[in-house]
Amino acid sequence: MNTLQIGDIAPSFSGINQNGIQVSLADFAGKKLVLYFYPKDDTPGCTAQACNLTENHNVLQTQGYEVLGVSPDSAEKHKKFIAKYNLSFDLLADTAHETIEAYGVWVEKNMYGRKYMGVARTTFIIDENGVIEEIIEKVKTKDHSAQILK
Repeated sequence: MNTLQIGDIAPSFSGINQNGIQVSLADFAGKKLVLYFYPKDDTPGCTAQACNLTENHNVLQTQGYEVLGVSPDSAEKHKKFIAKYNLSFDLLADTAHETIEAYGVWVEKNMYGRKYMGVARTTFIIDENGVIEEIIEKVKTKDHSAQILK
């Protein structure tokens, strides 16, 4: 699936958030970033993951982490998702899959024998210098913050 490894320089990215504001990796220079990729707004697993990160956002920030979610959904869908669940961080709209593909998480999936392309739920912890510190591929949606803070 993913060709990126711990110790690699994180691929640069740029896109718009839920408010139409340009966000890039450079905006997080000097900070630790939890960059998490998820399939779709307002689905059970994605909602559980986003809510868990929101519930623990203060703890994450105390430990020096910023959080940014990325999915193929539009900025408008992100805005509704954030409002519905009172999420406390930005979501990047990657409708063209540029960032998703740069991080190697656009993969073939199989559900009920039907193959299709989609986002593999994956989290990258990027250090203050833009280096990938950790990659979480087996995300526990209801307890994701604990995986990050371990």
